[in-house]
Amino acid sequence: MASTLYGIKNCDTIKKARRYLDEHEVEYQFHDYRVDGIDEKAIQTFIDKLGWENVLNKRGTTWRQLDDKTKTATTESNVAALLCQHPAMIKRPILKSGNKLLIGFSKDDYSALLNLG
Repeated sequence: MASTLYGIKNCDTIKKARRYLDEHEVEYQFHDYRVDGIDEKAIQTFIDKLGWENVLNKRGTTWRQLDDKTKTATTESNVAALLCQHPAMIKRPILKSGNKLLIGFSKDDYSALLNLG
């Protein structure tokens, strides 16, 4: 079963995840938010399965550059639209395998999700 890795090409954590997948010969498609875009439906799927506060990256430059009014007004009901406008604020990587999603990168979590035991 092919997996999809979502993120941004030049992100260091994405590079680690891709290296791990390549070393373990895992078949996957890389979806770059900046090149391929991302729609609100896909983001909402991430939010539904992972929780909106886990999907929203408040530690990055893009979040810090938003005005305080936008930050304060960000809630579960409007965060998908905000992330669609600013995909760099989506925590990464997100690995989709079948109907399961994993956020962040951990060798142990990837191994378990992909049955690499």
